[in-house]
Amino acid sequence: MEGCGPAESPTVELRHLRYFICVAEEKNIGRAALRLHISQPPLTRQIQQLEDQIGVQLFRRTNRGVELTDAGRVLYDDARAILGMTERAAERSSKAAQGLLGRVDVAIFGSGIFGAIPRLMRAFRAEHPDVSIFLHNMVKDEQIDALRHGRITLAFNRLMRPVDGLVSEALLTEPLFVAIPTDSPLAGHTAVPMNALEQVPLVLFPTGARPSFIDRVHDMCRACGYAPVVAQEVGDVVHAVALVATGFGVTLVPRSATSMALPGIVYRPLHHPMGAHVDLCCIYRHDDDSPILRSLLASMRKASRELSFA
Repeated sequence: MEGCGPAESPTVELRHLRYFICVAEEKNIGRAALRLHISQPPLTRQIQQLEDQIGVQLFRRTNRGVELTDAGRVLYDDARAILGMTERAAERSSKAAQGLLGRVDVAIFGSGIFGAIPRLMRAFRAEHPDVSIFLHNMVKDEQIDALRHGRITLAFNRLMRPVDGLVSEALLTEPLFVAIPTDSPLAGHTAVPMNALEQVPLVLFPTGARPSFIDRVHDMCRACGYAPVVAQEVGDVVHAVALVATGFGVTLVPRSATSMALPGIVYRPLHHPMGAHVDLCCIYRHDDDSPILRSLLASMRKASRELSFA
């Protein structure tokens, strides 16, 4: 049976609501027209169209102009809320397009979480307070897989091999230190020469995907003419330094890790004739052109120049 379905809701345009709000606030069609930079007759027609669309009278005439009816007062509150919501939506969309709003998922790892990475993330957060940062602890293989499948935007790591579709960008270079038991003769050095570690058991990290920092240490030993005495290989810097504290030997760490204070441990700079340092890299998809990644990279590049790890 025709005509029994629900009545269609009236279609109200945002410009009608803007005109309505202006008239309600000015309480005078003429003043509202001046404020809106239009003539009075078109404004009057717009208000009449709005009343026809929703089927109620919104204003009653007074000696001084117009005033809201009960229905008009209800619409006024809702109209202001609607326009406020649309303005916020437009602003949020604009911010998202500039990389100033949204969510960024970042994979972190071992030693970097003690120094460099938090400082880089704090700098980004200070410049982009409306971006939510979610950190994920992942080893290198997990990072690569998560990047390829879009589960994360960026990852931090060191000594990355080339991977198709991914960019590995060195953000900063950290000097290397030796974590030494306080009762070791090496603790008396101001700086420890690499040759002094020839017969000293080393705790190496991290196990997992290669190349890694383990390979860097082996290369540094070979450059000085010897093979390292490996006491143990462990998954991360925390376990390595903990083993040093229990007398397993010494371990080499980036400067970031020296903020990890354990009883019975001292850190001394490492001296190597070829240089004793390691890069901190960020890894991201080559085809990721999202504004939020551009903002993140710009912020980290700037912050990395201001960090002093030399």
